[in-house]
Amino acid sequence: MHKVIFDTDPGVDDAMALLFLHNHPEIDLIGITSVFGNASIETTTRNALYLKQQWDIATPVARGLGETLDPSRPHVDWPTGIHGDDGLGNIGAPAVVDLPCHPLPAHRFIIDTVRANPGEVTIVAVGRMTNLALALRDDPDIAVLVKDVVIMGGAFDMRGNITPAAEANIHGDPEAADAVMTAPWPVVVVGLDVTEKTVMTRKRLADIVATGGKRAKLLSDISQFYIDFYEQHVEDGMVIHDSCACVYVVAPHLFTLRSGAIRVVCGGIADGQTIQKADDHLFPPSAWDNLPSQNVCIGIDAEGVLDLISETLGLNPAA
Repeated sequence: MHKVIFDTDPGVDDAMALLFLHNHPEIDLIGITSVFGNASIETTTRNALYLKQQWDIATPVARGLGETLDPSRPHVDWPTGIHGDDGLGNIGAPAVVDLPCHPLPAHRFIIDTVRANPGEVTIVAVGRMTNLALALRDDPDIAVLVKDVVIMGGAFDMRGNITPAAEANIHGDPEAADAVMTAPWPVVVVGLDVTEKTVMTRKRLADIVATGGKRAKLLSDISQFYIDFYEQHVEDGMVIHDSCACVYVVAPHLFTLRSGAIRVVCGGIADGQTIQKADDHLFPPSAWDNLPSQNVCIGIDAEGVLDLISETLGLNPAA
């Protein structure tokens, strides 16, 4: 069993990733921490609580910070054209969900949970890296106690998706991302290099609904707005970025990795760009020296990933 804290900004593809983690028999989902990104922290936290309620998820939800690690950074508008005004594809989620958040803020929840389970916790982070960076700032020693950090974010051998240089999650808080990438915990980055090859078609989603019951039906309803957005990018369906990071936890053999130190550009026209100094290339002394070697996904068995997601989302049809 993999003990997982899911750091998320629901978000349509976050919802699919959450249901994957909840359904997969090898995942013990021990915490959900909200972060701003696809919507405000108020909305993403509400969405996490709503999905927890609708899918009967026992896991606690801890609310994260609603601003960047550097509070002087200018606000970037919420991507309502991608995720809807409510962050869940405009399905009409209630304004208030009658469930409490965990009493601790997200970064303290991460610290306490990792310390209570040394060497056992995998953090899957699919939004801004703000909560993780705050946890490191408050308690740097937790880095050596974390089993793995799996990140959905970045673009290494291709262009970004919010600027030519940067992917949206990293661009949303570059200082936090750089702190996370350079910390002494094992990081795997599942970025646009592989996620954009992984498209959930309308037929696949319909097949999941046919076997997955009301949970899958809600997921399909949430996804329709997102699918409409992706009509301008893919032939049919939607790119499922966040679920790819979750699949890596249970099926790393479906991915090809490259190791090397990673830095994030903070400022200028390349703000948020992720750059890896691959271990098999030699360079003169630079800002990448004496940093931990982290892993970047550069290849993916997209059909294998989609098959596993489809199978997992179709579980628990009576629920």
